[in-house]
Amino acid sequence: MKKILKPLISVIVIGALSLTINIDKNVLANDIANTCKYDSASKVNPDYSTMNCLLTETALSYNVPPEIVKAIAEGESGNWRHFDINGEAIVTDDNGIGIMQITNQAGYNQDRLKSDIVYNIHAGVETLDDMFKRKDLPSINGGERDVLEHWYFAIMAYNGTKPVNSPFVQATGEINANAYQERILRIIEKLELIDLTEMPFTREHFQYDSNSRENIKFSAMNYDFDLPLTKSKYFFKTNQKVSATTNVTVRTRPTTDSPSKGTLRKGEIVTITGPFEYEAVSTKKNHFVWYPVKRNDGTEGYVASSYLNYSASTPTPTTPVGSIEVSKFADYKADQYWAEDFQWAVNKGLISGYQNVYNSATKKYENLLKPNTNLTENQMLSVLFRYFKSDELASTKPSSSWSADVNYQLASKYALPTLGGKSASKQVYAVKDITRGNFARILVSMHYGKTVSQPEAIQFLRDFDLTTTKTDAEFKPNDSLTRAHAVAFFHRYEQIFNK
Repeated sequence: MKKILKPLISVIVIGALSLTINIDKNVLANDIANTCKYDSASKVNPDYSTMNCLLTETALSYNVPPEIVKAIAEGESGNWRHFDINGEAIVTDDNGIGIMQITNQAGYNQDRLKSDIVYNIHAGVETLDDMFKRKDLPSINGGERDVLEHWYFAIMAYNGTKPVNSPFVQATGEINANAYQERILRIIEKLELIDLTEMPFTREHFQYDSNSRENIKFSAMNYDFDLPLTKSKYFFKTNQKVSATTNVTVRTRPTTDSPSKGTLRKGEIVTITGPFEYEAVSTKKNHFVWYPVKRNDGTEGYVASSYLNYSASTPTPTTPVGSIEVSKFADYKADQYWAEDFQWAVNKGLISGYQNVYNSATKKYENLLKPNTNLTENQMLSVLFRYFKSDELASTKPSSSWSADVNYQLASKYALPTLGGKSASKQVYAVKDITRGNFARILVSMHYGKTVSQPEAIQFLRDFDLTTTKTDAEFKPNDSLTRAHAVAFFHRYEQIFNK
């Protein structure tokens, strides 16, 4: 089903009169039903591709990221269902109605919420939009509407800002994985196939009495997080340059049930050639959409939106080394010890930098290298395997949904002395900062093809001038490894062993 441009819903001015609002809603509902070729009077659940269209187009009409709306519909209805097998709207025990589970909303026609899917979706999206506009809820960074993580508190409020939705159990400080907004964000990750950034809240940010039904009290009304957040994948424009987030197949049609036209390598730049399209096989349930793209060699095809991002700096196989200028990163400083190292690492494809990151110092979204940010063990393994085993890293298929799966498959294969691992008890160490000492062990173990001790590894670095430190204490093995440290070590390794 091809996306049709929507001339009626680019800008909506909602007046003070309820009559005007109702007319606008009806026009929008009819326009979207026609766009998605859905008969609102049918009283049957549409196929998945049509439902994807209804949810997406309604979200865009309110300038809400479709990823959020589709995940809420999934979480509320279980499978994008509105009608039961008898053609009656599904109503839950707490009187939640239909696909968006609209509950006790006096401003909406209750009968129409049941009989009309499009109206129900509009009610849900409008409610979510109202939550985002609330001034009594915290905001994140500048509160940009196209950044998925910025909707954290609006998603919470859609279900209610009650203690049950605190991301922490206040008494113990444990993560509350069942908080409504946390469940919705996990749905986005699973079904849109994109990774979101975990918000570094603490339990002190959420005050409540566990014996009370009173709303959570927030200790701050704005949070500035200097983190790589995630922009919606639904706002790419025709002729815009985008990059592949991973190795991904280009398809002849907007479905995986079509022949391959080749594989985009991670970081490869392609051009969007038209508006996105919905899944061509109507019975396949995908939350994502498909963009038509064109490669530098002229090849055209379709790529799932999940695997495209705003153009990054990682070189493609045809990009000459040295052609990417790191001075375009806002935090690049030519007088720092790591300046030449980052120039090399970016062009080598080891480090891509962070695109469109909110900089709390400048209050702007900028491209950053973040040289002083610590690397987790998993992040360091990504750099390690890009350097030593790039083809194998690209070709290894994950055996689970864990985002670090491939890195730890390879770490196990090469017997690297990692702290993290694929077992549940070890996965937590994958996202903890790696120390300089542990990094040295892993790097040198990879070099020798056998496990070495930490003292042996540090001595290796010293013997081959990968470090200028004279003693273990001076090397600071227990300090966290920063991005600048990592690229400096790899660059020196390159200069010594691979010249």
